[in-house]
Amino acid sequence: MCTAVILAAVATVASVLVASAHGTRIDTGLTNVDEMRYELMDLVHDLWDDVKDPRWVALANDSLGGADIELLRAFQTLGDKVEQRSPRTGQYTELGSLWAWARADAELRRIRALYDSFRRFQEQQTRPDVLPSSRRAWTDLAETILQDSTSSVPQSLSRLHDLIANPVGAGGDLFQQALKESASNVCNMPQSAQQLLYNLYTSVALTELKGYAMMQFSWMLLKLYDKGNFTLEAQMMRDRYEVRTEQKVAAVKAAMRAAGRELRRCDPKHHVEGETYVQLTQLLQGHVQNEVDMSTESTCRENCAYYSYAKSHGCYQNQFCSQQPRCNGRLIDCRFIDSDMWVCQADKASDRRYSWIEYENGRVLGQKGTCSRGTTKVDSWWRWLFWHCSYCFCLCDEQGPKSDRYFNLRPVAADVENNMVVTGLRFVKDNRVIHLQIQEGALLPHGEINETSLSWRPVDDYRISDSDVHNGEDYHTLSWEQRAIDIDDLMVPAGHVLTGVRFRRVGTHMNLEIMATPINFTEGILIQPKEKSLWHANDNTDASLVTPRKRIDLENPDVPTRSYASQPDSKPDQFLLFTHSDVDADAAQTTVPFLDAQPVSSNPPTLLAGAGIYHKGQRGYGGFVAPKVFTYDYAPHISAKFPSDQRYHNRRK
Repeated sequence: MCTAVILAAVATVASVLVASAHGTRIDTGLTNVDEMRYELMDLVHDLWDDVKDPRWVALANDSLGGADIELLRAFQTLGDKVEQRSPRTGQYTELGSLWAWARADAELRRIRALYDSFRRFQEQQTRPDVLPSSRRAWTDLAETILQDSTSSVPQSLSRLHDLIANPVGAGGDLFQQALKESASNVCNMPQSAQQLLYNLYTSVALTELKGYAMMQFSWMLLKLYDKGNFTLEAQMMRDRYEVRTEQKVAAVKAAMRAAGRELRRCDPKHHVEGETYVQLTQLLQGHVQNEVDMSTESTCRENCAYYSYAKSHGCYQNQFCSQQPRCNGRLIDCRFIDSDMWVCQADKASDRRYSWIEYENGRVLGQKGTCSRGTTKVDSWWRWLFWHCSYCFCLCDEQGPKSDRYFNLRPVAADVENNMVVTGLRFVKDNRVIHLQIQEGALLPHGEINETSLSWRPVDDYRISDSDVHNGEDYHTLSWEQRAIDIDDLMVPAGHVLTGVRFRRVGTHMNLEIMATPINFTEGILIQPKEKSLWHANDNTDASLVTPRKRIDLENPDVPTRSYASQPDSKPDQFLLFTHSDVDADAAQTTVPFLDAQPVSSNPPTLLAGAGIYHKGQRGYGGFVAPKVFTYDYAPHISAKFPSDQRYHNRRK
C-alpha cells in the first residue's frame, strides 16, 4: 500500500476518533437527490397498488374527480417537491470540450424538455376552473413519453446510461473524463473537482428521476384506460432503474475518490489593488542613510556593513537627510553600493520613498524613468582626510501612518446560532489591518446551502495606534523579528463542517486555525455549535525536532503584479517571511508577497470541510499569499438505496 493511501486512511480514522471523542455521531444520511429517488419509489409502489385495486379506481372515478386526475395530481405533488428541493448544480461550461458531455447534455435537455411539458399538462388538467382534456390528449402524452423512437424517454435514458456507466474510449466514462478535465485547470474552476462530479451526478440523477416518473405515470395511465396491463413493463423498468442507479453510483464514487476537493483562484487578467490583491506597506523598505547619522558619536570610523542593526541618531549638517523622510525605526542590513548617486524621490503621497536611484558607477535601483520631483545629487564625503562618510543603503523597519503591517487575530466565525456555515474566504484590508473575511450561508437539509442567505460577514472595526509598538492581544504587528506566516492545509474532522477561521501567534509566526462544528446532514442543522465546536490547527514549528517546518525562500523578488500566471510553489508545513522587494529591480520599496484578495467560494455554494494558506508565484517575483478552501466530501452520502418490497413493508411498519 502506497504512503499516500496509508496517510489518507490514518487521517480518516483520526477524524472519526476525534468526532467520537466529542460525542458526535456522524450522520451518513442520503443526499437530496437520493432521498427524492427513495420517495419516488415509495410513491410509485403506493400508486401501483391503487391503480391495480378496482375499489380505488371506482372510488376515484365516482367521488374524487377521476382516477386519472388523482393519479396526475399525485405526480404533480411529487413534482412540486422536486422543484422546491432541487439544488442548483452549475452550468458545466468547463466541460464544453468533452464529446461525452456534449452527448450527455443533449439527452438531459431532451428529457427535461419533455418533463416541462408534463408539468404544464399537470397544471392545465388539475385547475378547478378548467375541464380536463379528452382521453385522447392523455393517451397522446403517455404514448409520446413511451414511444419507440430516438426522441423517447426510454431511449434517452438508455443512451445517457451508456455514456455515464460505460467507458467512452480511452478516456473512461463521463465521470472519469470530467475528472481529468477539471484536474487540468483547478484554479479556473468555479467548484472543486469533487464538487463538480457530485453536482454532475446530482444533475444526471435528478433528470433520470424525472424520466422514470414520467414513464411510470404513463404505464399507470394506460392501465387505467384499459390499454393493457403494463405491470410487467413497469417492473422491468424499475429493475433497470435500480441496476443503472447502482452502476452510476459506483462510477461517480470511484471518480470522487480520486478527485481533489481544493478550491483556489488563478491570477486575474488585470491586477487591481483593493479588488484582486491587497498589500502590506513599508515593512522593510530601502532607505539611503549616511553612516555618520547612525553613529552615536557622529563619526565615520566604521563601514556600512558594520550597521547591521542600527538607528538614525540625527541629521549631520542638514545634508540629504534633511531632504527626505527620516527612518524613525530601525535600520537593518546596511550595505555600501557606491559613493555618489542621483536619487529620484517618490511623490509625497506614495508609500514609496524613492522611484529609483542611479549610482555613479552605473548601477540603477528600481525602474529608471521620468522624475516628477526632479533628481537630487547625493555625494559621500571625506572627513579630516582619514574617514570616508559613506551613504549606505539600508532597510528601514518603521511603524508609522504609512506602514500597514497589522493582522487581525480575533476569531472570525459564522453565525452558528442561526445555523450559518462558512462558504468562502478572502483577504481584505480595512483600516490598515489585514483580515481573513468569511462568506457565510444558511445550512439546509441534505447538505445544501440557501443561496439567498449568502453574505460576506463584516470585518471588525479596528483603530490602530502607531504609538502602540507592541503586539496587541487581538492583532499582530509585523516587524523584522516577527514577520513569518505558516503555510498549512487544515481539514475538519469527519461529520463536521467549517464554521470559522482565525490567525494566532505561535512564537514569531502567524498560524491559521479553523473552527469545526458537527452537523446533522439529513436535517441540515448544526449540532450544539456553542458547546461542540472545536478549533483545529497545525502546531508544528521550524524548531521541531521531527520534520520541522521549512522556509520558502523568495529569491530577488520583484513586485508581484509585474508577473503573470502565478503558480502554487508551496507545500503544507512550510512558512515564509514577509520581506522587501528586490534591491535592483525595485530599490527594495515594496513589501512582498502581496495578499490575494479574490474571493475563494464555489458556484454553486457548498459546505466546506477545510481551509488553508499557500503561496503562489513565479521565480524572480514576490508572488501572493492566498487562501484556499476544501469542499465537503459528499461521497459517503451518495447511495443507490431503494425501498425494495420487503424493506418497504418493514419501513411502513
